[in-house]
Amino acid sequence: MNRKMLGGLALTLGVAMVLGGCSSQRKNGKTNQKVLRIGVSSYDQYDTFVSELISCFQNYAKEKEKEWEITISLDIRYAQRSQMVQNSQMDDFIDDQVDIACINLVDRTDASGIIEKARKSQTPVIFFNRELVEEDLDRWDELYYVGADAYESGRLQGKILVEECRKNFNKIDKNKDGVLQYVMLEGEAGHNDSLARSMAVIEEITESGYMVEKLADEIANWNRDQAATKMQTFLDTYGEEIEVILANNDDMALGAVDVLTEAGLKPGDTDWPVILGIDGTSVGLEVVKKGEFLGTVLNDGEGQAYAMLELAYALVTENELPEKYQLKDGKYIRLPYREITAEDL
Repeated sequence: MNRKMLGGLALTLGVAMVLGGCSSQRKNGKTNQKVLRIGVSSYDQYDTFVSELISCFQNYAKEKEKEWEITISLDIRYAQRSQMVQNSQMDDFIDDQVDIACINLVDRTDASGIIEKARKSQTPVIFFNRELVEEDLDRWDELYYVGADAYESGRLQGKILVEECRKNFNKIDKNKDGVLQYVMLEGEAGHNDSLARSMAVIEEITESGYMVEKLADEIANWNRDQAATKMQTFLDTYGEEIEVILANNDDMALGAVDVLTEAGLKPGDTDWPVILGIDGTSVGLEVVKKGEFLGTVLNDGEGQAYAMLELAYALVTENELPEKYQLKDGKYIRLPYREITAEDL
């Protein structure tokens, strides 16, 4: 039912009959949904992983229109890394009477504006990919999260390196000091995924018995160009000392590849360091195949897109979720990560 016309059942039905403004009718407590209106806001249009996820979401919506025998209307917007812009987009979604909003937060610590707007208008929200603070998710019953466990991705990134060290440690340890000298390219300051991935990867390596030395780490905001700028500084400062490059996502790892390639290095050269990404984007998988990355960690964007649409449909129509997408604690759908190396490809 249109969530903005709750002044009374008779008035709501009257407006729906005259204006056709409602996207559904309720019969015996269920929703006979004809149109599913979804507003989607992403923090940034240049994030490769999120862009691929949204593309999957669009494709899946086209498939499900036939199966569910409804029209799925998507209003997809990009917030240009501004929480104020995203808050304004939420206002637009509410004015446009969407049934549900899917929000990829700009600032995970500043979800209050979105939440208050959602609660006041009775518009459910599925947050995705960029996990908000747990206490914020508990502020209203109709707030949900679809994503993955960022800590797990860091552990798996470390596991790929550990497995390679067990086979080729002498090759990786170029200066033969028994220590892995590394640089790290991090996502955003204070971002949950950045913090968890950066901590977990080092924990996995050291708990597996290998010693590490951090030469440098820098924030590159998930961005390939920013990462290239940081990597150039790393290379100018440390040069051949760099044995391992750890990046919080594939785009930043690709920035490192750009700089190394520009410097005339090639995979297989003794000076080419081990490079690891996270996300398993299409371009990230290509460089794994070419040998420029040792590996990446697949973040199941396709699965998250499917889960997000299934959850949206179930919430609006009051149908059951498919078993594989059951909510944890009534709030969370988390999909597992997977290690990807050239052998897996």
